[in-house]
Amino acid sequence: MKIFLTAGEASGDKLGAALMDGFEKTCSNPVSYEGVGGPLMQQRGLSSLFPMDDLAVMGIGEILSQYFFLKRRIAETVDAVLAEKPDVLITIDAPEFSLRVTKAVRAKSDIPIVHYVAPSVWAWRPKRADKMAAHVDHVLALLPFEPPYMEAAGMSCDFVGHPVVTDPIASSKAAEAVRTYYGIGDAPIVTVLPGSRKSEVKHLAPIFGQVVEQLSEHRPDLQFVLPTVPNVVGMVQNEVSKWSVKPIVLDPRELGAEKALSHKRAILRASDFALAASGTVSLELAANSTPMVIAYTMNWLSRQIIGRMLRVDTVTLVNLVAESRTVPEYIGKDCQPDMITAGLLDVIGNVQPQKEAMAKTMQRLGKDGLAPGERAAQSVLNFLGRRE
Repeated sequence: MKIFLTAGEASGDKLGAALMDGFEKTCSNPVSYEGVGGPLMQQRGLSSLFPMDDLAVMGIGEILSQYFFLKRRIAETVDAVLAEKPDVLITIDAPEFSLRVTKAVRAKSDIPIVHYVAPSVWAWRPKRADKMAAHVDHVLALLPFEPPYMEAAGMSCDFVGHPVVTDPIASSKAAEAVRTYYGIGDAPIVTVLPGSRKSEVKHLAPIFGQVVEQLSEHRPDLQFVLPTVPNVVGMVQNEVSKWSVKPIVLDPRELGAEKALSHKRAILRASDFALAASGTVSLELAANSTPMVIAYTMNWLSRQIIGRMLRVDTVTLVNLVAESRTVPEYIGKDCQPDMITAGLLDVIGNVQPQKEAMAKTMQRLGKDGLAPGERAAQSVLNFLGRRE
């Protein structure tokens, strides 16, 4: 069996690697791989057509300046798919790249096409599913409520589980050790997560700094910890220097990548509460059973556009998956320090509803079940079987 895989970013490389592991476990015939992927997929036998990092600019401002280069990479990928004639083409996330590839391939062949990670049409831009259906046959969804949206547009779709359920969780011993390492002792920990993009840090760090100050006035016993990532650590340190109450910053430049990651996992396990930007980090916190408040804002124009396009009353995945509204969120005009502080104090005073919602979320995302990579591989094989 010949499979052509494409991934355009680190998260896609992780999904692709797990999917390849899944094929090795579930496919009775030998499998060969071609395509584009990162180090994890390459470790499993994929010879990448070109460096995956070439696609890192997809979806952000640099896309205009790199337009012709990226267009060439798309053409190279399409030509390779058509030349290889695989049994299936599987594109992973990175829709700006993936869906251009699938559209071009479908125009010239009838190769079965699968896309891994459903677009969030339930939240905004529902017409994306209809456009996808013209050149994608089958979708692998990370969230349990997504298949009906894909099926309504004309594609088959299976919920295969979210990768967060297989991410490592630090032990209680590691959590105690990280408290000792940073001299936290038994103090309650509030983890502060202002995002991993520069635009997020720019908008959220000043607001989160005021929240930290206000919380400290109400609860002087709280210890604040801020994990960060290499691409924004300098910016984070600059912003934190302006805060009146200084958190402990987990600086990957000082710790090294591996130690920084292990410390972050241990801090998430040790944390009593969290203040976080909107995004999949809410699922990381849920996996660690850490009660949270979500806050997010952006520039005025983006707020106006996104606000008019949103189709849901909450953007927090824990709320959506658990079908609850236990995680307070302060989005756009509501992303105000006073409101966020009040929300955190409410959560600190009553954690049980969130704890129950987080446990339900993890179960619904596939915890303790078959690994998502195996479920995804089986879904692809079942889809191909129906076509025979």
